[in-house]
Amino acid sequence: MGIVNESILSAFLSFAVSAVLCHFLIPVLHRMKFGQQVREEGPQAHLKKQGTPTMGGIAFLGGILVCGIIFGVMHPEIFPVLLLCLGFGVIGFLDDYIKIAKKHSEGLNPKQKMALQFVITTVFCAYCMLSGRIGSEIMIPFTGGRTLRLGILYIPLCFLAVLGTDNGVNFTDGLDGLCSGVTVVVAAFFAFAASAAGMPGISPLCTAVAGALCGFLLFNAYPAKVFMGDTGSLALGGFVAGTACVLKMPLFILIVGLIYLVEVLSVIIQVTYFRKTGGKRIFKMAPIHHHFELSGWSETRVVTVFTIVTLLLCLLGYAAL
Repeated sequence: MGIVNESILSAFLSFAVSAVLCHFLIPVLHRMKFGQQVREEGPQAHLKKQGTPTMGGIAFLGGILVCGIIFGVMHPEIFPVLLLCLGFGVIGFLDDYIKIAKKHSEGLNPKQKMALQFVITTVFCAYCMLSGRIGSEIMIPFTGGRTLRLGILYIPLCFLAVLGTDNGVNFTDGLDGLCSGVTVVVAAFFAFAASAAGMPGISPLCTAVAGALCGFLLFNAYPAKVFMGDTGSLALGGFVAGTACVLKMPLFILIVGLIYLVEVLSVIIQVTYFRKTGGKRIFKMAPIHHHFELSGWSETRVVTVFTIVTLLLCLLGYAAL
């Protein structure tokens, strides 16, 4: 079976697993009262989402895991990305569970979450540095596939790519279907870029993520019947960053994952400006998708625009290979 057929099969299989798991998981989450805790200081329109089942990321992670194991046997380069994805998913699960147990919108404190992320990233970074197929090389965009060997400097770049992307994806999960829709496009980009990067075996995992998220979107699109929670968003951040690093493309995250970057930068800028000016704000609310919401955009409009922008950025990223 060729890599194209494997990738197509992976997409359909993960879609089916994710959709079926969502169908059965949502009633279970309702019975267990695993509902979303909505911040009172957030957009007032979001208060009606209070109690909507969360931790739905378990469903699409099931689809990703099934395909990752099946195709990872044939393409071992899938496993480090899969483990980074699942490792961050476990952190997200703990975060979500604590929120639900405390009936509060805050789970793990920032230090706890960062410490756990740091440990998993260290293991992944060590794998990349010691792997003969990855090493410390990175591809430079718009140079026709030329690479640069960073040596020891690869370590801080890897940490920045993984931790920055993971938290950026986490911040993007704030509207119905936003994180899912944007990441479907990014996953599709990596599926096509894998061959150009000389590691086509990653493609089945990328299409698995895209397929699983499409299955999840049947229930997560506006009005959402389930949220992915940190279980899903942190796992997706691990996938995006892990795939980019294994393909030697961490710099491409700045292009194809620009939405993630803008989301996390909007929070940093808002918090910094608020503290420096004694309470003034640049955005009506951060992350920036809430700014557009409070400016009169509907949720569906924000999601559509952000997804289209990501699609255009991914086309630019492909041209940069």
